[in-house]
Amino acid sequence: MDPVTRKVHVRVPATSANLGSGFDTVGLALDYHDELEFTLSSDPLNMAAQVLIDGEGEDTLPRDESHLVVSTFRRACSRFGLSKTGFILEAHNNIPQARGMGSSAEAIVAGISAAYAFSHDGELDRDEIFAFAAELEGHPDNVAPAVYGGMTVSWTDEGLHKTLENGVVVKSGYRTVNYIVDPSITTSVFIPDFELSTSKAREALPPLVPFEDAVFNVSRAALLIGAMNPGALTGAHDVNALLMEATEDKLHQRYRGPLMQPSANLIAKLRRNGYAAMVSGAGPCVLVLHSGDAAGGIAAVAADELASGHWRVLHLGVDTLGVQVARL
Repeated sequence: MDPVTRKVHVRVPATSANLGSGFDTVGLALDYHDELEFTLSSDPLNMAAQVLIDGEGEDTLPRDESHLVVSTFRRACSRFGLSKTGFILEAHNNIPQARGMGSSAEAIVAGISAAYAFSHDGELDRDEIFAFAAELEGHPDNVAPAVYGGMTVSWTDEGLHKTLENGVVVKSGYRTVNYIVDPSITTSVFIPDFELSTSKAREALPPLVPFEDAVFNVSRAALLIGAMNPGALTGAHDVNALLMEATEDKLHQRYRGPLMQPSANLIAKLRRNGYAAMVSGAGPCVLVLHSGDAAGGIAAVAADELASGHWRVLHLGVDTLGVQVARL
């Protein structure tokens, strides 16, 4: 199949998974993006990928076929029927690496979306992109908001099955739904100067949790949907009080806290002052959810951390669009 264009621009939002209580199920798209441009080579003998990076990861990320965007793009091109060709990838990265803001999900969604745009006319088939991205990522909580925007709740269908792709077990059967987030909901993301791998964070989790802890999280996660869209609730509610309760957790943060003690300390400090703070994804970033503009108050509570030089903060809205592509 010949590509429908020679150049594609892709814009993918950062994401935050879990939101405290919604462990491995809930994700949120943030108004903070990586921008990538793919230009196909006109030389039929050129099969190489040339990778140009500026911003986050420019000194550490690979610039060859092992780059996650490149390897994903190659697999997606094959899946969508495009022949292998050389290309230039220009990546303008804002999303920090290994911090809990969905950098790997962004890379996977970007690669698949670009391949789709080269192989199809018209709008993105977001459902197809999500299904493939969830297969490659192995879990859907970050890729779902990166694809659809807003807040998503994802799960594995009971008909989950496994297939072999090049000798590797690949899961399929992931599902997701997209929820409305009230425009008043704002976020603050505290980004530390240290990293934490998702695999190490997952290794800290126990194989079993107490029944009462599971029930605790079920109630809070159910509340989270209403707290993020209070207009759907009957009666008057203190939205920030709801957010505080909805983001409580007993399944994962207490076990991961020792791996990122500065993050755990900051979360406790913010919550003592009435701000709904939690680990962003697997950490070590700290996410704060608030109804209304509380940037000044949040920064004031974390003044010592920000003054230390080990933290920076971004005050962000919620991205409602998800991945965007433009054929150039």
